[in-house]
Amino acid sequence: MKRIMGLDVGDKTIGVAVSDPLLLTAQGLKTIARESNKKDIKKIQDIIEEYNISKIVVGLPKNMNNTLGSQGEKVLDFVEKLKRKINIEIILEDERLTTVSAERILLEGDVSRKDRKKIIDKVAASYILQNYLDRR
Repeated sequence: MKRIMGLDVGDKTIGVAVSDPLLLTAQGLKTIARESNKKDIKKIQDIIEEYNISKIVVGLPKNMNNTLGSQGEKVLDFVEKLKRKINIEIILEDERLTTVSAERILLEGDVSRKDRKKIIDKVAASYILQNYLDRR
């Protein structure tokens, strides 16, 4: 069965989430520590094969006034490089407030600051993917 992958692309890490086979729920999968675009994309390709991914949803950070800042430009640049290496539809999902929501959930769950840092990107990727799945 095909699944959808969610990505939260940052400067230091990429949070990765995958949908269940029924495309109803998003689960945080892992956090990729950024090395180089080539290595990062290879890791994403490995996940695509392992989980039979048919579509990727990438969080696009926008400013509150709907403009694109420098982080948004970096994400678009990474997505262009990714598109050259994989032949899967990539959808950009507005990710405003996803990290804030993820942080709130982890705080409510009483997750320590050190542990929050390790999983925040994975949780944010789950939010990005879940928002997309809910709207489908």
